Amino acid sequence: MQTSSSARADLRVVTNQAPPLTGHNVVTADTALTEGVLRHGTQETLDSIVGLGAEAGSAEAREHGQLANEHHPELVPYDRYGHRIDEVAFHPSWHWLMERAVGHGLAATPWEEQAEGAQHAHLRRAAGFMAWSHTEPGHGCPISMTYAAVPALRADEAIAKEWTPLLASRRYDPGVRNPSEKLGALAGMGMTEKQGGSDVRANVTRAQPSGGLDGTYTLHGHKWFTSAPMNDVFLVLAQTDGGVTCFVVPRVLPDGTRNQLDVVRLKDKLGNRSNASSELEMDGTVAVRLGDEGRGVRTIIEMVAATRLDCVLGSASLMRRAVSEASWHVTHRSAFGSRLVDKPLMQNVVADLAVESEAATALALRLASAVDGLADPHEAALRRIALPLAKFWVCKRTPMMVAEALECLGGNGYVEESVMPLLYREAPLNSVWEGSGNVNALDVLRALGREPEVLDAWITEVGRARGGDARLDRAIEDTLALIGSLMGEPEAMERGARRLASRMAAVLQGSLLVRFAPPEVADIFCASRLSPSYDGVLGALDGGDLRAVVERTTPTLG
Repeated sequence: MQTSSSARADLRVVTNQAPPLTGHNVVTADTALTEGVLRHGTQETLDSIVGLGAEAGSAEAREHGQLANEHHPELVPYDRYGHRIDEVAFHPSWHWLMERAVGHGLAATPWEEQAEGAQHAHLRRAAGFMAWSHTEPGHGCPISMTYAAVPALRADEAIAKEWTPLLASRRYDPGVRNPSEKLGALAGMGMTEKQGGSDVRANVTRAQPSGGLDGTYTLHGHKWFTSAPMNDVFLVLAQTDGGVTCFVVPRVLPDGTRNQLDVVRLKDKLGNRSNASSELEMDGTVAVRLGDEGRGVRTIIEMVAATRLDCVLGSASLMRRAVSEASWHVTHRSAFGSRLVDKPLMQNVVADLAVESEAATALALRLASAVDGLADPHEAALRRIALPLAKFWVCKRTPMMVAEALECLGGNGYVEESVMPLLYREAPLNSVWEGSGNVNALDVLRALGREPEVLDAWITEVGRARGGDARLDRAIEDTLALIGSLMGEPEAMERGARRLASRMAAVLQGSLLVRFAPPEVADIFCASRLSPSYDGVLGALDGGDLRAVVERTTPTLG
């Protein structure tokens, strides 16, 4: 028996599926973000990124994000005539995303704005970076490195004066050309090598003085992991007679010829697939020394600090995008007789995801505001200790959080069209780049051991919430006791570095939520994350106003 056309049409009627989460403003729909911007900035700061938020939540931006990940960058070592060019070809959607990210001032723009007297330039940029990363996280890498290069370049006033205006430009001008002919430029970095990884002092790339009056060197070596090889300038570490030294390596030399910078291959990565990460060979590559010989790590550390901040911002953005998709889905999907969002257990899961996201957002924006205030000793010291804490904790929490959010969508979350697999592949990245978990936990120990003011800054910051929640007060005392028990015992200190970093970060997040978040959010955080028995399982909350937290985090259109 043949099926009638009307019956076939009935089979194709779609019900009980969540509509696409497009056409919403990712800034105004994110209450934690908007409250954080207003807390540390002004209404004008917030208003300046509302347009960005609308574009980031558009169907067009979401489509470009998907396309940039479906069509991976391709290495083009030679042109059609056989000339070695070492270029990377990107899909047009990559350039669409890059053009808007640069145009919205998310690269190095805030450094120039701050120099001109802007009060909240880094906060504005941080919030915009978090919001725009909802479109697609991979292209944030060259944007982040461009932002981070400027404080390192300031080690040499002449070099900074040459490059900063181009890096701070709002004009995206791709292509391998003389920087003097470009409207804007992008920066990258080359630190790690195959035999050393994070141990950059084990680098074997050599820098030899070229012998001219211009003070240039030539580099000879292999860099194991250099993202965005199409960028215009790179900060590179190499060995000199004086030790590890930082160098500025332009893609194109002042006379218009291409620098000797060979792209050996592009990395085949788990995620971040829209972004080209490469291995580079240098043999006679022209470079200019940045800072003193033997001071390379100290010179480039400001770039590392800024990219670590962006790792926190990027992870907080991934969390927010994931919980937005999860809360949106359960609000529009029904099962077993009622909406998923009305099921007590699903409420528990989504509320827990929302609290995790809000805690990450609060800490990320607090760090960004500290960059605006580095002239203040407290802000500078807080940034020094809170940055590796946040890099360790927020980035470490992201994979489990995104996995749980994916599960809220069930099978729908496991297909590429849902965007959840993209977020899941991206989730571990920020915990690996710019120092893995162990590197950042050890950096916390290094700061505590060498810079007493950083512990004072942490105590002062979390102390501002004392008396607001008894559980937080106990957690502060317990953490100080833990620090006291480990100090002076190097082996025990290193063995307990992760436990200490976790506690210090969670207490710092809790203090921010107790001070600034709604009571229902702070209550859930303190009852769970600050409990000595907390096992990290999401969706195992024991009480709290779960519905209010879910409603606070669920996006609305318009």
